[in-house]
Amino acid sequence: MKPPEEQTMSSVFPRDTRINLPKAIRAEGCYIYDETGKAYFDGSGGAAVSCLGHGDPDIISAIEKQAQTLAFAHTVFFTSEPSEKLARLLADYTPGELDRIYFVSGGSEAIEAALKLARQYHVENGQPERRHLISRKQSYHGSTLGALGAGGNEMRRAQFHPLLIDVHHIAPCYEYILRYEIETSYEYGQRAAQELEYEILRLGPETVMAFIAEPVVGATLGAVTAVGGYFQRIRDICDTYGVILILDEVMCGMGRTGYLFACEADQVVPDIVCIAKGLGAGYQPIGAMICSEFIYDAIKTGSGIF
Repeated sequence: MKPPEEQTMSSVFPRDTRINLPKAIRAEGCYIYDETGKAYFDGSGGAAVSCLGHGDPDIISAIEKQAQTLAFAHTVFFTSEPSEKLARLLADYTPGELDRIYFVSGGSEAIEAALKLARQYHVENGQPERRHLISRKQSYHGSTLGALGAGGNEMRRAQFHPLLIDVHHIAPCYEYILRYEIETSYEYGQRAAQELEYEILRLGPETVMAFIAEPVVGATLGAVTAVGGYFQRIRDICDTYGVILILDEVMCGMGRTGYLFACEADQVVPDIVCIAKGLGAGYQPIGAMICSEFIYDAIKTGSGIF
């Protein structure tokens, strides 16, 4: 047993060891309260998480009821009614043929699963030489090693660089900074998207596995949307070269843009989309990777195992 003075010290490993954070005691609606009673307006829902508000009695009641019935059943051995119902609900509203849902515990894990599935799809299709992943600069796809490698934020990547997967990064679609004065928004978007084709050709089309991007760039570019036509051109390029298009909607999906899936605003359907944050609204750790039927079929008719 440690001495009393050490027992009163926090054993939490904080994200920033240099500051002392206020202790949250309770939350209600759009406010979080600390131990002094001070209220904080949670305007961004944390990191775009608490989109249904805090302390919702219906959600809490549903969680309590489910925990009393079944809290956990290993997915290798069982399916469950809640997972089946949620998967069906999501599949009913996904655009295009995005109708196979793989549940995970959060956003980074959803990205990791997407990268693995893109690779396995090509292996099952007899194209194991497809190994290169292309992403964008100033992107953020999570903090686990694979997701961090996919991201293009150099400050976050720097100290872990020797551990990261080799990913190739093109410029983001950032009209405010990168558009030439002589260009229209549409012309700029086509030029920005063209970088993807140039990079695919540089690497060799037969070696490129996937391209990953956020429809709305969140943490590292400042809630930036692409210009009109950009993602449609990206979709065309991926189709031309057999590259899997992965859209990261961990932050911007689940209704945050006025559409359930942010890609609907761009009138584009990816091959794989990743969601989290708003899916559980902070009440439970949950995320999902959703893939198109043709990807699922490649696994089902191949090894059968993901």
